[in-house]
Amino acid sequence: MNSKNMLLKLLGLMMILGMLVTACSTPATTTATEVPAPADTEEPAATEETGFAPGTTLTYIASQNWVLDSEIELAKKFETETGVHVDFQIIPSDQYFNVLETKLEAGGEGIDIFGGQSGKTDIQLQLDVKKNAVPLTDEEWVSRMNPLSVEQISLDGVTYGLTIWDTIGGSWVVVYNKQMFADNGLSVPTTYAEFAAACQTLQDAGINPVYEPFADGWHHVLWFLEMGPVYEAATPGLADALNANKATFAGNPTMTTALTELKEMYDKGYFGEDALSNEFANTEAVMAEGKYAMTVNRFGLPSQINKAYPDVAEDNFGFFVIPLADNQIWNVNPAAPSKFIYSGSKNIEAAKAYFEFLTRPENLQFMLDNEAQFTMLNFEGVNAELTADQQGFIDTYKEQGTVYQTAVNYVNPQWMDVGQTLTAMFTGAVTPEDVLAETDQRRADMAISAGDEAWK
Repeated sequence: MNSKNMLLKLLGLMMILGMLVTACSTPATTTATEVPAPADTEEPAATEETGFAPGTTLTYIASQNWVLDSEIELAKKFETETGVHVDFQIIPSDQYFNVLETKLEAGGEGIDIFGGQSGKTDIQLQLDVKKNAVPLTDEEWVSRMNPLSVEQISLDGVTYGLTIWDTIGGSWVVVYNKQMFADNGLSVPTTYAEFAAACQTLQDAGINPVYEPFADGWHHVLWFLEMGPVYEAATPGLADALNANKATFAGNPTMTTALTELKEMYDKGYFGEDALSNEFANTEAVMAEGKYAMTVNRFGLPSQINKAYPDVAEDNFGFFVIPLADNQIWNVNPAAPSKFIYSGSKNIEAAKAYFEFLTRPENLQFMLDNEAQFTMLNFEGVNAELTADQQGFIDTYKEQGTVYQTAVNYVNPQWMDVGQTLTAMFTGAVTPEDVLAETDQRRADMAISAGDEAWK
């Protein structure tokens, strides 16, 4: 071989070695399609400042209506600040828990953050947070979250989730059209008889009394389980007795009364002809158009209506408690939709940073100011402005009580099942007593499955 050929081969070998060295020194996160970093930096600025790898994405799965528009806007700001993108995957509410359970049983591949209802029973039985969620007790924002909310997101002194919600102003109450009431000579009812009479008067005037969206499968359950305070008032200590397996739903006279009255409302057409097909998403529209006089919703509904339909004044609506079984106690639920970091996530620190970002006082204030359905938030340092009607409700209903889906174990996880049973009651397939008995049976099944000592 002549010297020229040897030189060409040597040069070729050196070029191959150079290519191999370059390939081996390329960061693992770099791909062929990645946009090159600016010439004067080795990595994007966000990576240098935050320590997160370029292209980091947090996959967040949640049920419909749990991720609010204000959070989506904040997520964009978070990405600008950190370079971390939040990918929201929203699943219909009637499918969500089946999808979540399937994903978690399969190892949670692709999940960084998942949504779930807080509440001690739910986070233990439905979410199994000790296995599936990252402990967050030491995060600074925990000390600023309402203690009642912290309690419902913790097990054995360990906090596993983040709840950002209006747990006080978020109470489910009757929102009514004040003008329709005035035009028909009606006042706020304080008993079921007065409420039923008001419904009949409205119906006789050609107005649908109550908008109830049965089709979503969850909303009509509110009429039953939000009534916990009146059940407790009628039988003091009932929640504790139920949790100790020393009492049952079946045979409880106050619960039977409430369900019988609810069935009567359906039978008399107070929910309108389209009740079974009505959807929650249409609430603002039908209330703005005056198609219905009342609906069960939260303090923020009038603001939501005004935002979507500016010609409809916010002060056109007032509030009163659900009066089944003559209830006059304000139903409060310290549990709410919450966020959890999946224990198997590869992006735990980025998810913690996202939670820290959301709970900064200025971002909480942004969420409150830009969510019409919220009137208050369960965090310190957030300023709430109440309308005259909201303040009037607070001044009227001094006594508060905890709803039974939170006060009683093994109730909230069967929410959608209760919804199906209630629908069967409305259509005549089962009785109110059957609803209570089936609720007891599902509670017993869950308690035994959980190894609850009270059921052994």
